[in-house]
Amino acid sequence: MKTYLLPSVKLTLILLVIVSGLYPLAIAGIGKFTPGHGDGETIQFNGRTVGYANIGQKFTKDKYFWSRPSAVDYNAAGSGGSNKGPSNPDYLNKDVKGRIDTFLKHNPGVTKAQIPAELVTASGSGLDPDLSPAGAEIQVARIAKARNISADVVEKIINDHVEKPLLGVFGPSKVNVLKLNVALDEVKQ
Repeated sequence: MKTYLLPSVKLTLILLVIVSGLYPLAIAGIGKFTPGHGDGETIQFNGRTVGYANIGQKFTKDKYFWSRPSAVDYNAAGSGGSNKGPSNPDYLNKDVKGRIDTFLKHNPGVTKAQIPAELVTASGSGLDPDLSPAGAEIQVARIAKARNISADVVEKIINDHVEKPLLGVFGPSKVNVLKLNVALDEVKQ
């Protein structure tokens, strides 16, 4: 018994120090080199914090880019998905159809087939802060009309804010909705 107990206790203590002490310190140290220095990247507008770049927010006005829908109404304290899949008739006929109808009502000239799925289906966390460039571009006409600015100005804002895949390979291109909307508010009309 002594042959197995002493090495087990030593291994447990070593792993306790590594997993409970060294690993968290290493991750916190790495976090200090990221935007926001490990506390999240805050977005400022007119000298005040308007949100965090890594947490989705709800935008419903026609003059803003709309975020991806959230199953938890963008509540960061209780993030999560709806757990309803594409074969769930209640989800398709109620939630997704309602989102499609709302999107089409606010974006005349867009057809149902043109709407990217990300604009009518909620993400797994319910807090996705990003859209694909296509998800942003489909909203250009609505925003340009609501703000009485050229569609080219809105397109330029999108193009200026596209984040390419990590190392050009990992992940898709994306745009942060909050950053886009702050950039829109900075445009002189």
